[in-house]
Amino acid sequence: MELVDIGFNFTSSAFRKDADQVVKRAIQAGVKHFVLTGSDIEESEHAAELAAQYEGMVSTAGVHPHLAKQWQEDSCTKLKKLAVQRRVAAIGEAGLDYNRNYSTPEQQRIVFEAQLRLAVELKMPVFLHERDAHEDFAKILSKHRPNLSKVVVHCFTGTNEELDTYIELDCHIGITGWICDERRGHHLHKSIKNIPANRLMIETDAPYLLPRDLPKNKYPKPDGRRNEPAYLPHILTTVAKCRNVSVEQTAQETTLTAKDFFSIN
Repeated sequence: MELVDIGFNFTSSAFRKDADQVVKRAIQAGVKHFVLTGSDIEESEHAAELAAQYEGMVSTAGVHPHLAKQWQEDSCTKLKKLAVQRRVAAIGEAGLDYNRNYSTPEQQRIVFEAQLRLAVELKMPVFLHERDAHEDFAKILSKHRPNLSKVVVHCFTGTNEELDTYIELDCHIGITGWICDERRGHHLHKSIKNIPANRLMIETDAPYLLPRDLPKNKYPKPDGRRNEPAYLPHILTTVAKCRNVSVEQTAQETTLTAKDFFSIN
């Protein structure tokens, strides 16, 4: 089995002590490729460095909506310089998050649009984040979608109606271990069937979103609540079950889709 984790926050301090072991465990579990998430300029630079250091890794370059307030006059120029590096595969993590508004909605919208325009200019895919901001997010994305190459709404946790909107906008969808959460993710068990096979990808969003139902007899006890890419096969199994498709077929389809989206060889 060959899997692609399209959302791995490898720059997180949670992986500083045992980075090599984390990667080794993932590879042993069948996760052969990783998309490292960039959430601000500095972390995007670090992600690009890590992607160049390890086999099977590419990265994204962008500014997360939480950090939109950090945007400077030269931020777009810095991102553009990063984006042309060989292992940088997408612009992002960009988008809107009104859940806590660490940056104001206005700041978020300005920075979101700036990154979409950059992706259009560079003809690069975009790696997007949306939480509690669907209406504004869809409005802005709709405006730029005709000129964007490829779009993935990563870590999708929304409603059926929101999913329909993204599919109509020809977006790819990233599913995380949220689907394994019986308290908050059960609605995804039905809606995930509506995602076309060639638009579905899987991810851990590690070190976040540790699957709540991770079998203790199959996986080593996590370090605290730390998630890691080695747990992606568990998410795959849940996704396959919900879609009534074999694990093998789901693995093949999501891997081919991810490789095509991020230009992974």
